[in-house]
Amino acid sequence: MNYYDEIKEQLINNEITKKIKDYSKNKSDLTTYYNVGKLLFGAGKHYGEGIIKEYSERLTKEFGKGYTQTRLRYYRRFYEVFSKCPTLSDELTYSHYCEIIWLDKKQIEYYINITKYHNLSVRELIHRVKNNEYERLPQETKNKLVNKETVKLEGLIKNPIIINNNSNHKILSEKILRKLITEDIETFMKELGNSFSFIGSEYKIKLGNTYNYIDLLLFNYEYNCFIVIELKVTELKKEHIGQIEVYMNYIDNNLSL
Repeated sequence: MNYYDEIKEQLINNEITKKIKDYSKNKSDLTTYYNVGKLLFGAGKHYGEGIIKEYSERLTKEFGKGYTQTRLRYYRRFYEVFSKCPTLSDELTYSHYCEIIWLDKKQIEYYINITKYHNLSVRELIHRVKNNEYERLPQETKNKLVNKETVKLEGLIKNPIIINNNSNHKILSEKILRKLITEDIETFMKELGNSFSFIGSEYKIKLGNTYNYIDLLLFNYEYNCFIVIELKVTELKKEHIGQIEVYMNYIDNNLSL
């Protein structure tokens, strides 16, 4: 087999398809780069690793910039991963896949699923991978995801939760922590998981003859429930848990879903 001519034909056909059938550009890209990667894999086994450099130089000479050795290695890796992993989804672009093909199989499956579910842009996917979202999930949740079991809301909360300290506070009080969260509440809710909306900060409730304030009150529309968040900068104690339970009972009895 003439691997180089086969690779060249795949790339040329893909460019023609993208010009004629705009609606199928992404699918054509994925198919082409998978096939090119397969050919590069075969060529490497036949001629050795040095063939990447040779093909890079020849393609660059014929087609111009864009066919670096790094790019060809990405094509090959793309094939190696998805010849063994889940079926390629054209809901993700090749650029999406490039951000996850060097991860392990479980991580790849996770990031494919959340990208499809949340319609993540490439930039949003990069942010989640960079922040080690999968690694911060509880092990029990990871096991359920692998087995395609239902995951409860609390199982989707990462540990630790990343809170941006853009003001570079050296000492964090509960007041400052609440301020940092509310200044970037959207990012905080994404850290918690899916489908959260913000109800209020220092949410006022009346218990008996006194008023109390819930640090953060959220609602999750997927699970149809309120979430009470109390912020502590000290070690969690039994009385803290008791306080949260009192607040939750108030929410259950006084706020309608």
